[in-house]
Amino acid sequence: MLSKKLYDEKHQWYVFGRDPDKPDSIIDTNQFMIVSGDRAILLDPGGIELFSAMLASCLKHVSVDQITDLFASHQDPDIISSLGMWDQVLPKARLHSPWLWEGFIRHFGMEKIEYVPIQDNGGSIKLGDLDLTIIPAHYLHSSGNHHLYDPIGKILFSGDVGASLEAPGSPLFVDNFESHIDKMKYFHQRWMPSENAKMDWINRVRQLDIDMMVPQHGRLFKGNQVTQFLDWFQELEVGIAIKN
Repeated sequence: MLSKKLYDEKHQWYVFGRDPDKPDSIIDTNQFMIVSGDRAILLDPGGIELFSAMLASCLKHVSVDQITDLFASHQDPDIISSLGMWDQVLPKARLHSPWLWEGFIRHFGMEKIEYVPIQDNGGSIKLGDLDLTIIPAHYLHSSGNHHLYDPIGKILFSGDVGASLEAPGSPLFVDNFESHIDKMKYFHQRWMPSENAKMDWINRVRQLDIDMMVPQHGRLFKGNQVTQFLDWFQELEVGIAIKN
């Protein structure tokens, strides 16, 4: 599994993914970890089939006791079906996830980790000296959905927004936005159902100072590519399974 540091100043961001041992039938995912002081949070820590590789990758950078928090943007199995395994190794951790999905997420197994419900209007997570902002992203694509923004590192974890579907060995960063569109277009048109939800998210995100946007699938965006994505997404027709 690829392990790369994305940001390293007063705190650190890591991305894990591009696992060559992943079964071909399993969708490729990006997992992230933020480390601030003696604490770490995992963002969308992945499916159960990735647990061993994820744990081993995290322990190259932090001790297991430092992983105090997890964040699940929504309820999908590729995001959080590893929860039952994390519950065994992180008995004192907290899971931050939408209130709407608690009864569903607990099906993945959670006896020791504390569920911290995120309300519809978002909120914040304090990780050491770092305050992370929870950004509502409802219906993109889940009816209860949130993203996470780091105002110091200027990084937005955007969940499924910005996702592309590519082979595990693809580059980590977008190299040419125009050529990358074909890898994103159908996913966003088919999985994002609501024009109103899309524009609500875009209006929120345009107010943020973002150097990097990191989705849960595919390549990551840097610099002007973030604005290019927002402009493209704003004009994109979504919800194409339902025709007027």
